[in-house]
Amino acid sequence: MKSFMAKKEEAARNWHLVDADGKVVGRLASRIAMVLRGKHKPVYTPHTDAGDFVVVVNAQKVRFTGDKLDQKMYYRHSGYMGGLKATSARTMLKKKPEEVLRHAVRGMLPKNSLGRQLLKKLKIYAGAEHPHEAQQPQPLTWED
Repeated sequence: MKSFMAKKEEAARNWHLVDADGKVVGRLASRIAMVLRGKHKPVYTPHTDAGDFVVVVNAQKVRFTGDKLDQKMYYRHSGYMGGLKATSARTMLKKKPEEVLRHAVRGMLPKNSLGRQLLKKLKIYAGAEHPHEAQQPQPLTWED
């Protein structure tokens, strides 16, 4: 018996809609990463993009547990000496709420070209509106 290997061209792409209102960032990000990767499908293949598109709305209403809102820091570097910049989760949630969730999901995807390709299928919006009505995204539900 031969092993089944899904091909990128044959993968059925579905669109899922996630309302992030009141959801914990890490738990939400792990579920989104699983759907982007295609692990919820029986045709999952580790080296192939067989996952679905995910549209996230209300990203500014996600929540952190404990004291992470003030203690969690996001770092970036300018490339120059002494160019390390740090931003707290509270500040990042005010200025760029989409980047908080995108950063969490990116950390859960493979660190290679496949991971960068998968991240392009994630669409995050701070408010309740999104321009993907034509794709008819289905709500993504789970017990949490």
